[in-house]
Amino acid sequence: MDKAKVLVVDDERDLNETLVKRLKRRGYETQSAFDGLEALAVLAGEPFDVIVLDVKMPGMDGIETLREIKKRHPRIEVLLLTGHASVESGVQGMSMGANDYLIKPVEIEDLLKAINQAYERKRLATENA
Repeated sequence: MDKAKVLVVDDERDLNETLVKRLKRRGYETQSAFDGLEALAVLAGEPFDVIVLDVKMPGMDGIETLREIKKRHPRIEVLLLTGHASVESGVQGMSMGANDYLIKPVEIEDLLKAINQAYERKRLATENA
C-alpha cells in the first residue's frame, strides 16, 4: 500500500520534529509547519493527504486553521492533536470535518493507525467522487 503524504502542524518544535522524523523513518513523505498561517502557505504550494494539526497554537489556533483548510482543501483529511484532553475542541473539530482527534503525548502506533485510516478514507472519497 502506498503511504499518505503528511503535514505536521504544531508549534512545539521538539514534538513536531520528532513526529516528522518518526513518520519519515516509516516511509511517509512528511513536512512540518509550526503555526496555522505557515500550514496554509505550505498547502497553497503542494498537496497533502493528511494533516496532523495541534489544537492549541498561538495566533491562529488549530480550530481556526481547520476551518480554513476545509474551506480551501475540502478533501484533505485532518487529525487534531490536543495536549489538554480538551474533548470539547476535539468534538468541535470533528463537527467541522476533522477525521479524528488524539490526545498528546500521542503514541506513534496510535498516530500511524489514525493516519492510515484517514488516508484510506480520502482514497475512497476520491475514487467515489
